[in-house]
Amino acid sequence: MKIALALGALIGLLLTIVPSILVAIGLLSWQTHAVLMTIGMIVWFIAASLYPQPAKSS
Repeated sequence: MKIALALGALIGLLLTIVPSILVAIGLLSWQTHAVLMTIGMIVWFIAASLYPQPAKSS
């Protein structure tokens, strides 16, 4: 489960970075860019929120 969440977070981050680069070089439309970045944001937020946090030492 931990690996799946890490992979989901990575995919979410890639969906927020790669579309911006593709728009900058003219390979992607602005509307598609906005949709991909929104999906990436949601995927990353869910995966990062569910990822187990390390135990705090007192």
